[in-house]
Amino acid sequence: MNAVDSFLYNDFIFSPRYRVWKHALYWFIHISLWSIFWQIMSPVAVSYLRTLFNMSLWVPIFILFSYPMVYWAIPQLLLKGKVVQFFLLFLAWVIMGLFINSGFRTYLYLPIQQAMGSAVIPQKGLQPHSYLCMTTAAASPMIIKFFKLWTTKQRDWVQAQQEKITAELQLLKAQIHPHFLFNTLNNIYSFSLDNSPKTPDMILKLSSLLSYMLYDCKAEQVRLEKEIEIMKNYIDLETERYGDKVEISWSIEGNAKDKFVAPLLMLPFLENAFKHGISEQIGKPWLSVDLSAKSDTLRCKIANSKNEFAPNHDNGNGIGIHNVKKRLAFMYPDNYELKMHDEGNFFVASLLVKLKGYVPTPLPPFVVATQIIPR
Repeated sequence: MNAVDSFLYNDFIFSPRYRVWKHALYWFIHISLWSIFWQIMSPVAVSYLRTLFNMSLWVPIFILFSYPMVYWAIPQLLLKGKVVQFFLLFLAWVIMGLFINSGFRTYLYLPIQQAMGSAVIPQKGLQPHSYLCMTTAAASPMIIKFFKLWTTKQRDWVQAQQEKITAELQLLKAQIHPHFLFNTLNNIYSFSLDNSPKTPDMILKLSSLLSYMLYDCKAEQVRLEKEIEIMKNYIDLETERYGDKVEISWSIEGNAKDKFVAPLLMLPFLENAFKHGISEQIGKPWLSVDLSAKSDTLRCKIANSKNEFAPNHDNGNGIGIHNVKKRLAFMYPDNYELKMHDEGNFFVASLLVKLKGYVPTPLPPFVVATQIIPR
């Protein structure tokens, strides 16, 4: 929506600041269109300005006839469920309009036309075409009022849904944080008991993760580069527990610059790999992370070894993974694909996401890099 459309839709139509201008514009359009109609139907040639003047004489009657229904009967009766009372008042309003139209024509409109020497002298009493013009003048504001009320309710409903989704997303993030921190703090606690020199570095990395979760994760999207950095920090913190027992491989392809992704979207899969895979591995455990950021598509494949004889821990169905699935459904409806496969001695999680806010960049892509990190 451009600036002009936004002004017309949000400010001019729905804002009370321009109420007088809106009413003046409506009545000008109304009498202008009816003046064209009377010009065509008139048997005697009359100037358009004279016809427009004659129509303007009716505007106070139109307002008197229509505004009580628009600003009192509709909000106070119809919208409050008093349908019977509204329709009884509506019938009385229709009958009263007949007398208003007839009285105005006979005692005001006709004398004014005679005093001005009009070539066409209107007839006394009620005239069907005149009454039709008056009822149209009343019905149109009623339709506009209904449209505004319906649009306002729709907009409020959409806003309420968005606020509900935002609240649910914040709740899901809050559920992710304690689950992740519980495991990480346990790791640091174990090293502190042994007075390990690696403890300060681990605390610094945890501090970086906390800062990311407390501040960066408040945004709907974060830079993909930052998310990758956090994933690496998490792996460093976890692998410190295993020394040289675990083998980690990283593969990054494409260009992660100027791309944005929902925060903490891939971290639960790493947590899942360590908790239900590597920690229960009898032989030499391994973890493989393959990332691809091309065009507006992010692909992430995380594979980890596991003990095929270990008890089933519902791998892929824990709290963290369940929350990621819900967040994906909220943030990327119909724009993601998540697959998880248990192959017995290893587990694979594959995620494909159509990224939002993609901005093409002329920078050269990353060179495909794979590194094996022995511990």
